[in-house]
Amino acid sequence: MNTIELDNQYVMHTYARLPVVFVRGEGCFVYDDAGRQYLDLLAGIAVNGLGHCHPKVVAAIREQAGVLMHTCNLYHTALQPKLAKLLAEASGMTKAFFCNSGAEANEAAIKLARKAAKLAGYPEKTEIITALGSFHGRTLAAITATGQSKYQKAFTPLPPGFMYVPYNDVDALKEAAGEKTCAIMMEPVQGESGVHPATPEFLRVARELCDSLGAALIFDEVQTGLGRTGKLFGFQHYDVVPDVMTLAKTLGGGFPIGACLAKGKYAEVFEPGDHASTFGGNPLACAAAIAATTEIIEGGWVENSREVGAYFAERLRALPGITEVRGMGLMIGADLDFSGFPLRSNPETPVAKQIVIESLAKGLIINATGETTLRFVPPLIISKELVDMAIQRLQAAICESVAQQ
Repeated sequence: MNTIELDNQYVMHTYARLPVVFVRGEGCFVYDDAGRQYLDLLAGIAVNGLGHCHPKVVAAIREQAGVLMHTCNLYHTALQPKLAKLLAEASGMTKAFFCNSGAEANEAAIKLARKAAKLAGYPEKTEIITALGSFHGRTLAAITATGQSKYQKAFTPLPPGFMYVPYNDVDALKEAAGEKTCAIMMEPVQGESGVHPATPEFLRVARELCDSLGAALIFDEVQTGLGRTGKLFGFQHYDVVPDVMTLAKTLGGGFPIGACLAKGKYAEVFEPGDHASTFGGNPLACAAAIAATTEIIEGGWVENSREVGAYFAERLRALPGITEVRGMGLMIGADLDFSGFPLRSNPETPVAKQIVIESLAKGLIINATGETTLRFVPPLIISKELVDMAIQRLQAAICESVAQQ
């Protein structure tokens, strides 16, 4: 029985997997079980910020795995506070809570905001405002915070106390905020809905409302954090500093780890017993995260993200059928319009998905976030030369997907 047959028989199908089996990765490339090479512009959905198997991350994991992988959080370990200090000094936050994923980090932020309101003497302040089109994870609270009903409808009833406003709609945000608001939770750039950056006014008003209402401003930087947008953190594009910030994805260089960071009074909210994560901040994960974060900061990869991201966006705008290119750094969305040009292979398949399939056949890994939108979140180490290779393969995939007249 081969890998795909084993998967079909024994793995719960929570993913619509394409028929390829990856067995090895190096830099911006992955290789399948037949030895074929693929240029990876998805990077594990923005996880492999330093590419696959970065030598410094691999060395850190190997060394730590031979020393201490896990001990419970009832005891001190050496690397957890070192990682917390590194992230706090880089972000301007004060303290960190460690977990294993972005969803868990957002879950911690939600609990922190609600407890903070109660500590301040306002037990009725329980409402959290998020944006339509957002994505905050797959736990029950995180999908409730996610402003997309397609992720929620199978799991009702949902936890109460969440409100949604159109992203970048300042008037709607002002109308939704009130005395019961304990937090406003936003992504500086929405990823899953097709890469939509926030407007400066929207985040500025969110900050002002939180200040006036005594609410926490939470930025979900699970995807935007650690160089993805061309700055170390997405909020740095806006001159708006959150009270609470969540990280994951790129943080571990490919190893699972998440973090909820907070500043000021919000850094002092949790007490022993309030929240926990069995595996959170274990020595192995912290070793990987210290190596990855240090390399991103010191290796020039934030600047590379900004420079190569601008070049990539420019090259995308010249491709046929692409009507708009959005994003920051190496977080890019491209809208497609091939009306009047039927799909060559399967007219029932949305055009973006068809291009993803054809790209894979040509050795290029990309992602579709909707029927007509492609998303690109390649490793931060990608070069302009590799962008040129990607554009060549993508153009061929577009031409193969669409019946040109």
